[in-house]
Amino acid sequence: VNQVGVFLGMKAAIPAMATAGGGSIINISSLAGLIGAQGHVAYCASKWAVRGMTKVAALEVASLGIRVNSIHPGLIDTPMMDHYRALGIADRAGAGVPLGRLADPEDVSELALFLASDESRYSTGSEFVIDGGLAAGPMGPNA
Repeated sequence: VNQVGVFLGMKAAIPAMATAGGGSIINISSLAGLIGAQGHVAYCASKWAVRGMTKVAALEVASLGIRVNSIHPGLIDTPMMDHYRALGIADRAGAGVPLGRLADPEDVSELALFLASDESRYSTGSEFVIDGGLAAGPMGPNA
């Protein structure tokens, strides 16, 4: 789903966007699409694939007026974190983020709105990281 869903979504959207004269495709990858995550080879591979497909699509559809970018979220406070919150891991993970908290879903949606708007009209084939600073430095228990 992580990889094929993005591919099929672009395949379905591009003809309509070309007919409309352009647009903006925003693919959601992950911080794991930029750096590895031990024990998550399949997830990381699928998110790296989203990154690569975004770049290729950006090159292939730029002449149609279509921009293609990817968002790479870090730790987001969604219901998927409930299990980790119950174990006390979510709060520790949030404290380990340089900005001191997990991201809110609204943090990511505001970035997506920017990429959908004409305010980002000269951005295509780019990776937008929203991770509170996690990728800026060393991570892990010994950092």
